[in-house]
Amino acid sequence: MTVSTGRVGTRHNKDEQAPMVARDAALTRAAPAERQGPTDVLLIEDDDGDALLVEELLIDVGATVRLRHVRSLAEARALLPGATCVLLDLGLPDTHELEGVRWLQEHRPDVAVVVLTGLADEYLGEHAVRAGAQDYLVKGQVDGRLLDRVIRYAIERVRSEEIQRELREARIYAEENTRLERGLLPSPLVSDPALTVASRYSPGGQRLLLGGDFYDVVQSADGWVHAVVGDVCGHGPDEAALGVSMRVAWRTMVLAARPTSEVLTTLDQVFTHERHKKALFTTLTMLSIDPTRSYARVYLAGHPPPLVITPDGVRTLEAPLRPPIGIGDGAAWPSGELRLDGRWSVLMYTDGLIEGRIGMGSRRLDVDGLLGLVENVLTAGHRGRGAEEGLLDEVIGRVRTLNGGDLDDDLAVLALGGGTA
Repeated sequence: MTVSTGRVGTRHNKDEQAPMVARDAALTRAAPAERQGPTDVLLIEDDDGDALLVEELLIDVGATVRLRHVRSLAEARALLPGATCVLLDLGLPDTHELEGVRWLQEHRPDVAVVVLTGLADEYLGEHAVRAGAQDYLVKGQVDGRLLDRVIRYAIERVRSEEIQRELREARIYAEENTRLERGLLPSPLVSDPALTVASRYSPGGQRLLLGGDFYDVVQSADGWVHAVVGDVCGHGPDEAALGVSMRVAWRTMVLAARPTSEVLTTLDQVFTHERHKKALFTTLTMLSIDPTRSYARVYLAGHPPPLVITPDGVRTLEAPLRPPIGIGDGAAWPSGELRLDGRWSVLMYTDGLIEGRIGMGSRRLDVDGLLGLVENVLTAGHRGRGAEEGLLDEVIGRVRTLNGGDLDDDLAVLALGGGTA
């Protein structure tokens, strides 16, 4: 077992400063197979005699420790990044009692702290542990085996606490994600068996937390089917919460059978009042299909146009483009019209689907690239009734392949299919 010591700033006595030196002491016994090298321990002790005693105690029991010694907290700061455990005296020249423990807890909570002091004060020991120290030892009452064991146990306690903290954060994170998922990714409310609905959502950049993309599909009492896909700019829980607010407000207004212009005006009002930054906006596409499923209206608010798939091919669904929600006049909502003849599908999506790169350069897929990609997928056989599920999987898979991996931005994709061949 090995103890190697780097004595930083060693001096002959407390009144005379000496040059910095380093000294290594090694024992010939080998470390156990399960150990992964020596543990880095930083001793903060202003008494060289006490520091030497700590070193000898660890050498005597063959502790697998790389010990470095400094005389003050100020000197310790440069060496803390490499330390796994700190042995801390409370009588340092630049700290008083528990000030050093509190400083370490605030700035390096990942490092195990063991107080090693000449103050045999149980009350102070309790407060030291409460302040973040893993243990409290009194000089003169410690042998080598106890010191070695305390160091190892202190490090494991810190690791265990870190694991527990990460588990708690992961649980909170998962619960938050589940709540947002219920709000952003609803079950379509459609009763018409002649319609098929397929949807996909994926967070960008391998994030687990949902972003501000949202979608919904609702069939109202009069037989109209309404679909929406939206994208709140930005990422994170605040944007996701805004997306939930938008989707719920949209579904509520549609189920209340309000006119489309009123639905969208209300969305603009809700977003303007709920957003936490004035610069935020939401792009959105809304599609309304009449009860005969032969006619549709589309509304575009700063959003890329949907794609229409028919036996004749694939084309973009053209419509007047107004500014995103949260920008400009919230009362004017121009629309485009679409005749739905024969078998048809409408593909609605957020810009995460078209902003992926093509190859190694900076070129993006964009709407034209997506149109060509969908044409290639259809040529491969994804046509006919109920083909929307396979279409979405194939399209998203090819977009990711072109990008060379997961997309940077969130994406929500919605496909509605109907009609007869």
